[in-house]
Amino acid sequence: MSGELSSVAAELSAVAETVQRSRLRIADLAQPFIGSEREDVLSAIYEAERALLTAERTLLRAHKTLRV
Repeated sequence: MSGELSSVAAELSAVAETVQRSRLRIADLAQPFIGSEREDVLSAIYEAERALLTAERTLLRAHKTLRV
């Protein structure tokens, strides 16, 4: 069971890292829209970024819970 938990913890960590990289990429996409008339696009990008931040934190919390 311990080996299985370690495997799951490692996978959670890897997925959290992938989500973090995606979140940072999305944040970069907002740059051209800051100060533009496309607040609709900027708002949607920020919403996606916040959702990914929540997912990242949740995955990291699950990872910390599994650590022994």
